[in-house]
Amino acid sequence: MTSTVDTAPATAPAANAVRLHDPSVRGFASDNYSGVHPEVLAALAAANEGHQVSYGEDDYTARLQQLMEEHFGTGIECFPVFNGTGANVLSLQSLLPRWGAVVCASTAHINMDENGAPERIGGIKLLQVPTEDGKLTPELIDREAWGWGDEHRAQPLAVSITQTTELGTCYTPEEVRAIAEHVHAKGMKLHMDGARLANAAAHLNVPLRAFTRDAGVDILSFGGTKNGLLFGEVVIALNPAAAQGLVYLRKMNMQLASKMRFMSAQFIALLEGDLWLRSAAHANAMASRLRAGVESIPGIELSQKTESNGVFAILPAGVADRLRQSFRFYDWNEAAREVRWMCSFDTTEDDVDSFIAAIKRELAAG
Repeated sequence: MTSTVDTAPATAPAANAVRLHDPSVRGFASDNYSGVHPEVLAALAAANEGHQVSYGEDDYTARLQQLMEEHFGTGIECFPVFNGTGANVLSLQSLLPRWGAVVCASTAHINMDENGAPERIGGIKLLQVPTEDGKLTPELIDREAWGWGDEHRAQPLAVSITQTTELGTCYTPEEVRAIAEHVHAKGMKLHMDGARLANAAAHLNVPLRAFTRDAGVDILSFGGTKNGLLFGEVVIALNPAAAQGLVYLRKMNMQLASKMRFMSAQFIALLEGDLWLRSAAHANAMASRLRAGVESIPGIELSQKTESNGVFAILPAGVADRLRQSFRFYDWNEAAREVRWMCSFDTTEDDVDSFIAAIKRELAAG
């Protein structure tokens, strides 16, 4: 059975367009590998005619602010940026004085996958805490939330959590609220890296604000690239009083787009209807299908819960490299032979079933 997801291009390529890749090649390495959703491409084309004021004073960015308020409530402030690392650095800088530090999970993207940008560019010390499932708890936060007033220690003044986590797990609204109440009681602020925020909402079956603003998150990095956009994320000050200088910091951090209407138009396409939820729910469903197809295969050990669009598994020696000759994916923990398989808005049931069949063949051959 084939998937019902629409992966066809919005329009045929122009006569002078050059395609340099084989579109039939599929993989499970990253949700960044996918193309742009046809509805988003159509929105970009619609926004491309005529002139609009630059640097965010355009009709599309104004509409985006309205849409974000529909999802997160009034009184918020939105700042479109180019990418997730920029969104995270900008968010954290706005929460902290020069001497501030951020408590995060050791697996957090800001700690593992941003080449030290929060520390090098943001000037922010990261205080990392090991976790089993990528999720922080008040007790884990307290391992690094100490030393206030000690001039020899970077002051822990914020916490950053990721939704969903880098291990594919998902915080419930109650878990986020418990963290927010705990850190606020200590005079700290709470940032959420929401690169896969839509996947979390699809898994939890709750509105976006239920585990963000309503749960006490102060500032949010809202991801779009992993959910069918060409590029772009949005920093949302859910509690503007906690975030200082965002309008200046965005420019200082080289995240202010002159033609911002094209960022905003994409998010309008995502949020005006239910595209954000449809795409994320489909990616999650494909990951669930993949998990169901491999969990009974002898020799495979699933190492994390599948609560979004990723599956983590431990494979016998040599199997991953042989599989990668046909389907690209990444090692998560090479020493443990743990791999990560990611699904996207355009992953089809046939993609998943073909991958499962390839896994079975390689295990049988081994």
